[in-house]
Amino acid sequence: MKSIFIKGPITAAFIANSISKHQVKHNIGAHNIFLGQVRADEIDAKTVSSINFTAYEDMANKAAHDIRENAFEKFDLSCLHIYHSLGDVKVGEVCLFVFVSAPHSPEVYAATEYLVKSVKKEVPIFGKEIFEDSSYQWKVNK
Repeated sequence: MKSIFIKGPITAAFIANSISKHQVKHNIGAHNIFLGQVRADEIDAKTVSSINFTAYEDMANKAAHDIRENAFEKFDLSCLHIYHSLGDVKVGEVCLFVFVSAPHSPEVYAATEYLVKSVKKEVPIFGKEIFEDSSYQWKVNK
């Protein structure tokens, strides 16, 4: 079972490298990418400066694996990848990267939506929103 976790933010170089690896797969006609980025939300007159992500890694990897397998059963996909940050991710940086490939575009759109919603709902990843004044609160996924 593959780990979905990356320490710190998911970089543009990592994303670009992932895309470039798929150019040799000639059965793919469509890709879709979802990038979850940390927002500077304002909550109770305080602004989020980063999110510190933690997880029950074994449980989270198992849940992500199950979601991945379900996606392959539900959709005609060539491949898919899910990556999530652990540790501190600053505002503007990417913390979730979902990359879906299939022979045709309708599948990648439906599968991406399914994957993002499932990861947010079912994978035990926790985000502590750190405010500019160093106070914090636990994030609730929407």
